[in-house]
Amino acid sequence: MTDPKPSAGNFISNFDINQAGLVRDGGIVKFQMNHKRELFDGLIRLHVLLHAAHEPIFGLAMMHELAHHGYRVGPGTLYPLMHGLERAGLLKSSLQRAEGRRRRLYRITPAGKRALEKARVKVDELHRELHEEGPRRLVSESGA
Repeated sequence: MTDPKPSAGNFISNFDINQAGLVRDGGIVKFQMNHKRELFDGLIRLHVLLHAAHEPIFGLAMMHELAHHGYRVGPGTLYPLMHGLERAGLLKSSLQRAEGRRRRLYRITPAGKRALEKARVKVDELHRELHEEGPRRLVSESGA
């Protein structure tokens, strides 16, 4: 049995970042899944930075939090993403003992706070266009 052809409606609601690159139905799913991953990676990074700005975070808790928002992100995706944020200087990690185990906790850095604030401005602007104003016209009515 083959999966139904993806529609615009299930493009976002059935998002599963762990399946990025999966080829089904003549390659069409691969195209859409890779584009989904590109679209949603930035949102996931913002979620991570936002939570790290409020409290120290660790991978498993972030996986649960992201699942709450409809993202199914596994450790093979999330940990490299968090390590990348650390390499970029936006997060800083340390090993800590918690509940009898060693856990890598991530905290936002000053650079991460600045990046999050800049992203917040851009997200607010996009939200206004998506939900309130509609997009700005690109061409005047005279065609000029």
